[in-house]
Amino acid sequence: MDVKNRTIFENDNLHVLRGLDTDSIDLIYLDPPFNSNRTFEASVGTEAAGASFKDFWTLEDLDNTSHGELAESEPELYHAISAAEFSHGKSMKAYLIMMSIRMLELFRILKPTGTLYLHCDDNASHYLKIMMDSVFGKDNFRNEIIWQRAITTKGNLKKGLARDADIIFRYSKSDTYVWNVEAVTIPYDMANLGEKTKRQYYCVEPETGRRFSHTSITAQTHDPDSHLTYEVMGVIRTWRWAEARMRREIAAGRIVQTRPGNVPRYKRYLDEQKGKRLNNIWVDIPNLTARSKERIGYPTQKPLALLERIIGASSTPGDIVLDPFCGCATTCVAAERLQRQWIGIDLSPKSFELVKSRLEQRRIIKQIIHRTDSPKLDKQNQTYKHTLFGIQEGKCNGCQTLVPFRNMTIDCVVAKSKEGTDAPDNLQLLCSACSSMKGNRTQEQLIQTLKDEGSSNEEVYEV
Repeated sequence: MDVKNRTIFENDNLHVLRGLDTDSIDLIYLDPPFNSNRTFEASVGTEAAGASFKDFWTLEDLDNTSHGELAESEPELYHAISAAEFSHGKSMKAYLIMMSIRMLELFRILKPTGTLYLHCDDNASHYLKIMMDSVFGKDNFRNEIIWQRAITTKGNLKKGLARDADIIFRYSKSDTYVWNVEAVTIPYDMANLGEKTKRQYYCVEPETGRRFSHTSITAQTHDPDSHLTYEVMGVIRTWRWAEARMRREIAAGRIVQTRPGNVPRYKRYLDEQKGKRLNNIWVDIPNLTARSKERIGYPTQKPLALLERIIGASSTPGDIVLDPFCGCATTCVAAERLQRQWIGIDLSPKSFELVKSRLEQRRIIKQIIHRTDSPKLDKQNQTYKHTLFGIQEGKCNGCQTLVPFRNMTIDCVVAKSKEGTDAPDNLQLLCSACSSMKGNRTQEQLIQTLKDEGSSNEEVYEV
């Protein structure tokens, strides 16, 4: 791949993604805009001051060819997005097209053993889930992680519940993917012991302060010939371990008799246990506050602990991690700390400045590559039909019906037999029925015929 480790691209991520090699990235984490209808700006006087982005979308924000490209390559997905327009409006349609055209590229560049994490919230999560199922396949959905940002809820709850959680979708590209369970296992300590664990490990060793409990070392069924036995009220019982193991534990002082006459038990220390396995609801990593040491003022900054958990769970040292909306570069910093290679992409020049300064603050002095180009020429097969499809929002310019891309025909508004040309301003897309009906007649005659038949919408696009 023609991209070196520790590279930040200052560019539209779509152009960069189209230049990356297929099956080249091990792990992708993206924290894109949420379609929240807000504008975000970094706080004045902070390290991230000057960084800003808008999080509201219109069809004018898109390259018109995006409609046609998506409708041609993924017609089912485009229809699902068009359905979202009816329930949520054109802003949601524009947002989902922007996300889908990029998600298809992210899927392409992800290795077969790779994993992608999409960070979002409830503004669009239900629509994004449909998009992800379409791109990755519903069978490659692994988790919907609920990250509780705030430990304590604040605000007025008279009108409903607080919205204190984000959603992170986890998808793999195949059934064979990296998963390190240790990264999602929380060590037991005094800070996060549950009540049940506190009751179980109630004993404290005076000399060391270590918590421990006494557990049974008897077995229900074992071969008496290979295990030590003991007798209780005339009944022969066996120990859980063979004789060699029993004698070894006794010598180590781990077999104790709590009271005279009691059956000996095993002394199990809390700090030797594997810890608590996480489920898909994460409540132990709070969001950053104004007093957080790692806070740099970036409006949507995520905690390093969150990214380190994700990177640790789904990659190994030396793997390549990509963040296509890297913002203040938390993913890049976390990847560096965990000895992964990384690539970041963002439109803002601040990303390069911030990743460099944040690594230097942690005494990690590495050469960071800043690029404003794309890795190589975009591989696109765009035609003016794609552009027309976007201008007309996927609708026939006659009957105004949503029509699959492949069923659209390029038509000359003024027929060539009547001195019309192939100039862009004389072209439109019609469905096969409207194209046959129009023939070499004028556009006005087509619309009038459709109205007479009751088959036309008054809204007709300018061409």
